Amino acid sequence: MASAAEQLAANLNFASFAKATELKKRIWFTLGALIVYRLGTYIPVPGIDPGELARVFEQNQSGIVGMFNMFAGGAIGRMAIFALNVIPYITASIIVQLLTAASPHLEQLKKEGEQGRKQINQYTRYGTVLIAGMQAYGISILLENLGVVIAPGFFFRISTVITLIGGTIFLMWIGEQVTQRGVGNGISLIIFAGIVAELPSALVGTLELGRQGALSTLLLIFLLGMVVAVIGFIVYMERAQRRLMIQYPKRQVGRRIFGGEAAHLPLKLNTAGVIPPIFASAILLFPFTAAGFTAGAGPGWLNTLTAYVGPGQPLYMTLYAVGIIFFCFFYTSIVLNPTETADNLRKYGGFIPGVRPGRNTAEYIDYVLTRLTAVGAAYITIVCLLPEFLISQYRVPFYFGGTSLLIVVSVTMDTIAQVQSHLLAHQYEGLIKKSRLRGGRR
Repeated sequence: MASAAEQLAANLNFASFAKATELKKRIWFTLGALIVYRLGTYIPVPGIDPGELARVFEQNQSGIVGMFNMFAGGAIGRMAIFALNVIPYITASIIVQLLTAASPHLEQLKKEGEQGRKQINQYTRYGTVLIAGMQAYGISILLENLGVVIAPGFFFRISTVITLIGGTIFLMWIGEQVTQRGVGNGISLIIFAGIVAELPSALVGTLELGRQGALSTLLLIFLLGMVVAVIGFIVYMERAQRRLMIQYPKRQVGRRIFGGEAAHLPLKLNTAGVIPPIFASAILLFPFTAAGFTAGAGPGWLNTLTAYVGPGQPLYMTLYAVGIIFFCFFYTSIVLNPTETADNLRKYGGFIPGVRPGRNTAEYIDYVLTRLTAVGAAYITIVCLLPEFLISQYRVPFYFGGTSLLIVVSVTMDTIAQVQSHLLAHQYEGLIKKSRLRGGRR
């Protein structure tokens, strides 16, 4: 049976949206921030030859270059000031979260509430600057090796590092502003906007392959149906969850009795989100990146490793699947700790019917979470390996499935849920105002 909030969400319409002035301001702010981001992807880094860059990128747009260009909304292909996008921030956030489980200092900060969260965010920003600086310096060297720099040298490297770091910091600030003053998660929406902006060119490229005869008409129809099916599959799996029933005992305060109600502990099927495929891709494509930085002049073992672990190779797909499964379990264990969850339930008097509080509850939650994570890891692996098969067999663009489609669907669902929550809050405020007016008349 649907809850009162779900019933109210089902009755939302455009009339209630038109009356929500605060929500409309948030949406316009979000759209304005995304427009600023898209404009920045067309401002090039100084000292680059655009014609030579376009020629080189056309020859090397597969692998790590194509993946990061997708996340950056085409900024890498134009070598814009937002070429690094928010990838350094995401990497720093993941590293800080991983260190939180190993560092007692960070673990203590996590338990200090809002003040500790601000300190952890500050560490994440410092890490973002450090990672962005290393990536920017590597990109400047790579650009010089590729011969797309008008005046190579120390000044070009310094200017490129400063420009790319500044672009990443600015995007990080925009993302935080959107999260506070807009709708949805700002960092996720920036990546979402980049992927969606490149989607029309991917569709045009696919249709062009069909016009040239590289892809048959039946295959194009099959791809279209497959995209719709994959989107529906992702939506279904992202909404799937296991609800553990939590019972709270009754307690008497004076003559009144409190508690005794039942609640649920929702466990998502995919707790790790899109973190596992991003991390697995970054690790597997590291040899490819190192070989690119050395312009093919590196050691022989590095070139051999790049040939065997390159995108589309069987070994790459096998290691990619293993990496996704590993990070699904690893990241889920960090995000949701069964022991801490069981301790919190016991602290507030809650218990799972039929399970003793404490250690037995932690073991039961861990048992259920392990089975859910196994199914979720299999689901993410299937979705992410699908484009690899299509690319290797039919030269289909990367956008039809995989991490990009997973990010687009997940961010869309989260943003719609936040819009609904704002509309619900607006309707509740209206009901409270009406009740106050009626009480005043009485």
